[in-house]
Amino acid sequence: MLIGLISDTHQPSDRKMLWDEIYDAFRGVDLILHAGDITHPMVLDWLQDIAPVLAARGNNDRGLEDARIEDRQFLDVAGRRLAMVHDMEPEHQPIEYLRRTFLKGEHADIMITGHTHFERIDYRGAVLQINPGSATLPHLRSTRLGTVALLDLRDGAFAARIIRLGETEGRPNPGVEVSFTPETGVVHPL
Repeated sequence: MLIGLISDTHQPSDRKMLWDEIYDAFRGVDLILHAGDITHPMVLDWLQDIAPVLAARGNNDRGLEDARIEDRQFLDVAGRRLAMVHDMEPEHQPIEYLRRTFLKGEHADIMITGHTHFERIDYRGAVLQINPGSATLPHLRSTRLGTVALLDLRDGAFAARIIRLGETEGRPNPGVEVSFTPETGVVHPL
């Protein structure tokens, strides 16, 4: 299963729709997980045109009611337990602390977060941590193309990759592309 990961779209902002580059990056995915700060359900509707969508409620999503949004999402996919929560700061805390504090003690093989607007892939304590960064406000800068991520789960194996969506004219994209494969256990710049 190929899963598209996105976070912190904060739509609508000074841009009314998501960029086509997001659609291109998610072409062929089986599921999209939005890690919060959606701000309007039209974002989920737009992503739903690509693939089924589930989302975690972000701190800017209070009062946003949609059947696709939960405070925490837990999924069992291809033999892996995925957990998605908008804010897990500070993300570098020990895995057991993160489980206890943000997942109510639930086990997860893969933790997906957002909130920071900084992309991250880390593998520690036998847990893959992924923050896709922000697709529209990378590194808390003004509206511009940012980053998303892909999570590939097949035959018990998994891999993840951060994708820079490109450059917005006059507004450079500060995002960094990285990938992780369990064969090496190392996160690699692309």
